[in-house]
Amino acid sequence: KRWHPFDLGTVEEPFLLHCPQVGPSVQSLHCSQLFYSSWRLLPQLTPLYEGENRPWPDAFLLRIGPKEDFFHCSKCNLCLSLSLRGKHKCIENVSRQDCPICLEDIHTSRVGAHVLPCGHLLHRGYRCPLCMHSALDMTRYWRQMDDEVALTPMPTEYQNVTVKILCNDCNARSTVQFHLLGMKCKNCESYNTTQEGRCQLPLEEQ
Repeated sequence: KRWHPFDLGTVEEPFLLHCPQVGPSVQSLHCSQLFYSSWRLLPQLTPLYEGENRPWPDAFLLRIGPKEDFFHCSKCNLCLSLSLRGKHKCIENVSRQDCPICLEDIHTSRVGAHVLPCGHLLHRGYRCPLCMHSALDMTRYWRQMDDEVALTPMPTEYQNVTVKILCNDCNARSTVQFHLLGMKCKNCESYNTTQEGRCQLPLEEQ
């Protein structure tokens, strides 16, 4: 990806993609669309957003959408949905990292990023590739897995086999019955688990 030098401070009239309006006003008189919600400006470099018109003084790039729906987290250096205020895990400058899946710069990407429960950002995928935590609420899927496991009995020689597992969601370790479809964490009931060590038979069967 190649970037071209651009002095945003010299911009006098932004152009809207939604309508033919061109002008220095913060809001289009033609369609009432706010310029900063459709054009990603660097607010500290442009004179168009002084005083009341600047959505967030600390923001470097602005998120598309009304400012009433978002807040800027200074530690994450990221504009987040109000529903995440006080509920997300802060990681310093997390928005400056590349997506670990597609390796695209998340901060300047036009693709929306999902804030994982672990605090990392990810474009797509249900598990964070850095720590393997589930990206979404998987409760409904885990219940489906319960049904599938119940309907898929293991062969007789494997019915008493146990295995040690590590849960990628709660980090708990437990010993559970081995199953080809997946092993459920005893602590949080997640199937997002990793097998630790070899399968074991009861002592009387060894």
